[in-house]
Amino acid sequence: MIDAKDILELKAIIGEEWVSAGESVRELHSHDESFHAHVPPDVVVWPHSTEEVSSIVKWAYEKDIPITPWGVGTSLEGNPIPVHNGISIDFQEMNKILAIRQEDFQVDVQAGVIYKELNKTLGHHGLLFPPDPGAAATIGGMIGNNASGIRTVKYGSTKDCVMKLTVVLPGGDIIRTGNRARKSSSGYNLCSLLVGSEGTLGLVTEATLRLVGLPANFMAVRAVFPAVFNATNTVFQIMSSGLSPSAMELLDGKVMEVLNHDRNLSLQEQPTLLMEFTGFSETGLAEEMAFVEEICLENKCVFLDKGIGATERSRLWEMRHLTFESIKRSHTGLSPLIMDIAVPLSRYSNMVAFAKEEVKDLAAYVFGHAGDGNIHVVVMDDPADKTRWKRVEEANNNIVVKALELEGTCTGEHGVGIGKCPFLKIEHGESLELMKKIKALIDPKNLMNPGKFFI
Repeated sequence: MIDAKDILELKAIIGEEWVSAGESVRELHSHDESFHAHVPPDVVVWPHSTEEVSSIVKWAYEKDIPITPWGVGTSLEGNPIPVHNGISIDFQEMNKILAIRQEDFQVDVQAGVIYKELNKTLGHHGLLFPPDPGAAATIGGMIGNNASGIRTVKYGSTKDCVMKLTVVLPGGDIIRTGNRARKSSSGYNLCSLLVGSEGTLGLVTEATLRLVGLPANFMAVRAVFPAVFNATNTVFQIMSSGLSPSAMELLDGKVMEVLNHDRNLSLQEQPTLLMEFTGFSETGLAEEMAFVEEICLENKCVFLDKGIGATERSRLWEMRHLTFESIKRSHTGLSPLIMDIAVPLSRYSNMVAFAKEEVKDLAAYVFGHAGDGNIHVVVMDDPADKTRWKRVEEANNNIVVKALELEGTCTGEHGVGIGKCPFLKIEHGESLELMKKIKALIDPKNLMNPGKFFI
């Protein structure tokens, strides 16, 4: 427990106005977007530099005080909840774009930069940071969870876009991993070890990110099908045809119903694919679209809405990005349990069918990044109703275990946090023991975001 003397010492390290033990501030940092129980930190701090983070971590490690990083709290598995109290290090003030290296397709940023704001700035230079988780996440949070999103099918996840990291280790030491070369075979890949580690090995304070050029033209497509199988079979055929969609999203009929109600839309309430293709010329995209349309029609597509250009693209993805918010607003007073499994593409149809059957008696919605085998199942219910919530947890367990049986993963992009800890042994087997040894080597006191990963 942090006492008044500790608060004074923290204020001496980074300044009085950047330390708060106020109840409202602590409550704000006690939860994310998940259903997991709120646990407030003892104190919240807002550093401005790597050196300040280092000083805070060194001080806390010497006093055996737990440390939990905080971006903006948009995560979905309890990842930033300080389950052992201690210090919540909020990176809000570390929000600078340090350098845009246009010729190298790279950008240097602090961990608190919001990726949507980053892309607004990069767009003026014809550049794009491709991972797109939808929520207004920070770069540090995206690195911590290895976030991905709708563009993963073409560009990969956050780990594929990280070139260098500045990291504060337990005890306060500062290291820099990686380089700015586009490839390297030099030493252990520490960047990849740290990406997705959720602050359990160290705190990322700065990063050099790989960028791509903004595509010249977009083709946005909405295809409606009579059944989920027709939609998922279309996904497999498009991906195996040699086409390269930049996004391919599945929304089931119940999701479309919620979107219509919440957004005052009049869309077909049937399984729907939202797709995006990019290219240099409109002519080339139109030719590619003819092939896509043929595949859709072969799978009994009942409606096809397509358009070239940024306006059509924005219209399409606004609908997809607002899906989770629309679901929550349609179930006021209930909490979401969000499943985030991914399976090999050849097993995607079977996995979706299994998931839909498993939650047919619940207020549940199935959607996801179909192009890379990622499925989200959102169940809205009341954790206080133990009987109901037991059924929700049973469905979650059955769906995750099925994904692992199909050689998939318990979490495609939301991270482990609190919710996925029970499944790591099943997924990783004996290699989980190596992960524990790495954690114990780097963080022997288990003070870096404790209570995550290992139970």
